[in-house]
Amino acid sequence: MQKDFILPDIGEGIVECEVIEWKIKEGDRIEEDQIVVDVSTDKAIVEIPSMYNGRITRLHYAEGDTAKVHEPLFAIELDGEEAAVTESLPEKAAAPAEQAVAVPSSVIASDAVTSDNTVNQKVLSTPAVRKMAREHQLDLATIVGTGRQGRVLKEDILGFLVGANQSSPSSTTAGISPVMEERVELIRGVRKIMAERMRDAVSTIPHFTYVDEVDVTELMELRQKLKESYGKDDIKITLMPLFIKALSLAIKEFPILNSRTNDDFSELTYVGSHNIGMAVDGKTGLLVPNIKNVQQLGILDIAREVMRLTAAARSGKIDPQDLSGGTITISNIGAIGGTAATPIINKPGVAIVALGKIQTLPRYNEQGDLVARKIMTVSWSGDHRVIDGGTMARFNNLWMGYLEVPSTMLAAMI
Repeated sequence: MQKDFILPDIGEGIVECEVIEWKIKEGDRIEEDQIVVDVSTDKAIVEIPSMYNGRITRLHYAEGDTAKVHEPLFAIELDGEEAAVTESLPEKAAAPAEQAVAVPSSVIASDAVTSDNTVNQKVLSTPAVRKMAREHQLDLATIVGTGRQGRVLKEDILGFLVGANQSSPSSTTAGISPVMEERVELIRGVRKIMAERMRDAVSTIPHFTYVDEVDVTELMELRQKLKESYGKDDIKITLMPLFIKALSLAIKEFPILNSRTNDDFSELTYVGSHNIGMAVDGKTGLLVPNIKNVQQLGILDIAREVMRLTAAARSGKIDPQDLSGGTITISNIGAIGGTAATPIINKPGVAIVALGKIQTLPRYNEQGDLVARKIMTVSWSGDHRVIDGGTMARFNNLWMGYLEVPSTMLAAMI
């Protein structure tokens, strides 16, 4: 019996998604719960498992196509017993059961691993790279990948071929470098959605930027003590949880920084939950997961959430719930090396801050002596329709106070 597998509801009102990579091909046999395809929504990459045992007879979409929710994704010839059971079900009961299958966050797993008839080892690569390997009769498992997480790139194969030719006594191609070709890449998926949202934010929100310096010398000392006392395998103590908690404490005094506007700017909502987002340079583009209800969490709880969300965002496979509902955003450009920025507000929020890299710089103490201090630049962007410069300066001073004298932050948490 042949049956169409219906693309299930992925949640968050998503009606279509991009087919990223098929894990199977027509003619393959699959089992129930086997991952069949990776699809990309505007928020994350989701793995779709099969509901049946059987043989794939048709793939309705090619990689790169846009698939519609509640429409056939692939066709499968069911195994004997399963076909009999499915056939015996009343038609009115079989259809809803098929469409009611939602993809839970628990199926979101690690990076996709691909294989084909030529390459039996689990090697990260793209279909184009695997095709090139087949044309040259190469085993991808023998090639060192220079891409992210060891992914084998086209350049890796070209370099391997040149190296193999140079090591051959009969080679006449020694010294020839791989030809660098131009390539055209479609802007789609998360990258396209991010571009559209950034364009919308810049064109509809009058941004203003406020920059200041923070002395984080004592904060770094506190972080080291917390690391020595509480750092272990399941929790990594960084400065980010301290930045986030201090920000939440400052929001209590300046709730307008945690507000949001509606599309026609007729309402301003003061959000009670401090859902603080972190901009993460993920595998699929910029993602901003947020930690919910920071005002109710301790520093160690925040540290666990920072670890979990960062890992998920970098893999590109994250629960859409972790990306929705953010109220204010922190972007840590300093992790890469920048000192200052003009960040773009993550709409519908009204403020975002970019953290610069921490530098050891000379500063004068109260006695007039020149000392070495740990200095970090912070760059705020605010919605000038909601926040004026004076409010931003006073808010930032309070936040900086918690960071520069961490004991005041700990006292405010009691």
